[in-house]
Amino acid sequence: MELLFQLPELPYAMDALAPYMSAETLEFHHGRHHKAYVDKLNALTADSPYRDMSLEEVILTSANKPAESGLFNQAGQHWNHSHFWLGMKAGGGGAVPGNLEKHLIADFGSVDRFKEEFKAACIAQFGSGWAWLVFDGEKLGIAKTGNADTPLTEGKSALLTCDVWEHSNYIDYRNLRPRYVDAFLEGLVNWEMVAERYESAIGA
Repeated sequence: MELLFQLPELPYAMDALAPYMSAETLEFHHGRHHKAYVDKLNALTADSPYRDMSLEEVILTSANKPAESGLFNQAGQHWNHSHFWLGMKAGGGGAVPGNLEKHLIADFGSVDRFKEEFKAACIAQFGSGWAWLVFDGEKLGIAKTGNADTPLTEGKSALLTCDVWEHSNYIDYRNLRPRYVDAFLEGLVNWEMVAERYESAIGA
């Protein structure tokens, strides 16, 4: 039987994000951690009512149900990680595309101010979790989620996320989360992808 959920291929080579994110980190993070979430998700959904649902449907259906917390955690982590990989590219960072830049300035005051607030959210997230740039239907904002939680369950469009689980950065940055976030913002973010997500969210 073909597995419903698949580990996505990375859109870049394992060593493409160096020196900001090493091949070793990607091999562990994508090839082991993310794969484990997908494997467990397939095991939990096999021969269950969730078997014919999309990933988003699994997340929304299992959210806030204590009996389904194990399933929600695997599904949320699969979705969050898949979003994370696409938000990075080799030679990332740099200029923000015009329409997105305009709205970042409108909602945060400047692109630099957005980066400051995003970094602060990454650093302030206690323990494991994620920081997000989101669109709530009216304006851009910053969100934090713990563990496998995701903006999907709050009806917000996720445009960019930074994984601040320890396994995302410990090999390259040890316990220096601020350095990792700086590297993410200045050398890894795929702003073209973020802009595409924003245009889709606003229905452009």
